[in-house]
Amino acid sequence: MRERSAVLLGAVAALGLTATAVAAPATAAPAEAAPSSRLTDTVTDVPDEDKVVLFAVDGFDADYLDGRADLPNLEALARRGALSTGTGVMSSMTNQSWSSVATGAYPERTLNASYYLDPVTGTVRGQSRAIAVETLGEALAGAGKTVASVQWFILQNRGVAYGDPEALYTQPGGTCERRGDDAVAILEGRPVDSGGTAVTVPEVPDFLAVYCDDVDGAGHTTGEDSAATVAALERVDEQIGRVVQATKDAGTYGRTTFVLLGDHGFTSYDHVNGPQTEAAVEALGYEAEWVGTGRAPAPGTQVVLAGGGLTSVHLVGNLAGDGGALARIEAALADVEGIGRIYGKDDQAAMRMAPVYGDLVVEPAPGWAMFAADADHTRGRHGTSQELEVAFLLSGAGVQPGVAPAGARHVDVAPTVAHLLGVPAPAGSQGRVLAESLVTARR
Repeated sequence: MRERSAVLLGAVAALGLTATAVAAPATAAPAEAAPSSRLTDTVTDVPDEDKVVLFAVDGFDADYLDGRADLPNLEALARRGALSTGTGVMSSMTNQSWSSVATGAYPERTLNASYYLDPVTGTVRGQSRAIAVETLGEALAGAGKTVASVQWFILQNRGVAYGDPEALYTQPGGTCERRGDDAVAILEGRPVDSGGTAVTVPEVPDFLAVYCDDVDGAGHTTGEDSAATVAALERVDEQIGRVVQATKDAGTYGRTTFVLLGDHGFTSYDHVNGPQTEAAVEALGYEAEWVGTGRAPAPGTQVVLAGGGLTSVHLVGNLAGDGGALARIEAALADVEGIGRIYGKDDQAAMRMAPVYGDLVVEPAPGWAMFAADADHTRGRHGTSQELEVAFLLSGAGVQPGVAPAGARHVDVAPTVAHLLGVPAPAGSQGRVLAESLVTARR
C-alpha cells in the first residue's frame, strides 16, 4: 500500500517543499477498477457552469502525503492537477486557519485568535468564529453565486445559513461519511436536513465546501503516526471519491475545480512542561497562573499563562508594561526543558498574528506540549510554527496538470476560488490568485 501511494505522494514528505508538484507522470497506469467509493469514467457534462468543490480536511498534515495511507481518489484528482504542500497561518489553530482560508486575510486582519487574555472582558478566550473582514461565502453570495457548506462551520452565518437553498449550511455531525452523505445529496438534488428543515437546492451550487475532522480527532488522540490516523485518512479519501463521482453523475465534473487542503499539521508529544513553565516564572518571585477558557485570573496574579498549542503570556497588574520583568521572564522560560521558541510582540507582528496575544508567545519543542499532566500514550497537538505545512491540491477544470503553485498559502485559497468563479476576491484579502497553476481561460 505504501509503495503504490509513494509513487505519487512521496515527493512532498519533507516539509520545506511548498511548491513541489507530485502529480503522476503522463505515462502512469490508470487506476485499478474500484468499488463505488472510487471514481468511474462515466461523465456527462453540463456546459458553461463553472463550479468549485472545496474539501476542507481538518488536520491534513503535509507529512501524510508520504504514502502511509492508501488514497486512490486523491491520487486520481492529482493526475488532473497538482498535489503539493501549502503553508498556514500563526497560530496554527483550527478556527484561525479556516478564517484565513475563508477570507484570504492573515489573522492580523481577520482578528481571529485563540487562547489569550481578552483585555475587554478580563477573561481568557478560546477559539471563536469572529472574523473582521468579508468571507468568500459573502463575496460569492453577493455576486449572485449559489453556495453550500457541509459543516465547514467558518462560513455559517457568514455567507451560508440554515434553511437557505441558495446559500445553504448543513451540520450533519458524525464522521466524514455523514458529511459525504449531505454533499452527495446536494449534488444529486435530494433534500438534506438543514437545522431541522428539509431543504433541496435548486441547482448544483457554484461553490460547495465539505468539512471533515476525522483526521484531526485521530491525530489528537493517538498522534500523527498512528494506525488510527491512517485509517481516518483513508475514510476521508473514500468520501472524496463519492463526492467527485456525484459531480460526474450531475454532469458538472468537467466544469468543476477541486481544491483540498488541511487547516494545520500535527506534532506528536509524549512530554508536557506546563507545570515547569509556571514554576520558572514563580521562581523569579512573580505570581503566575494558568487560566482556563472563560475564566479570569485570580486577584494578585501578575503573569497569566493562556494555553492551547501556543502559550500566550500576559503581564498584568503591577507588572503590566514592565520591560525588565518581561526580559527576566523570557530568559527564565528559555531555560525550561522542552520550550522551543519564544516570540515577542515584534516577532508576532512579523508573522502577521492577531495583535491580541500576550507580551510573549511560547511554543513547545517537538515531542512536548505545554499542558499540565502527562498522557499515558502518545498524542498530537498543533498551534505552533511546527504545524504550518499542510496538504494542498488543485485539480480539474481550469487547472494545468502537473503545475503546482509556487508557495501556496492559506490566504491564496479565497482569491483563487473567487477568480475561478469570476467574482472579485473578498474585501480584505491579502492573498493572490495562484495563476501559474491555472489555464488562461475556462471558457
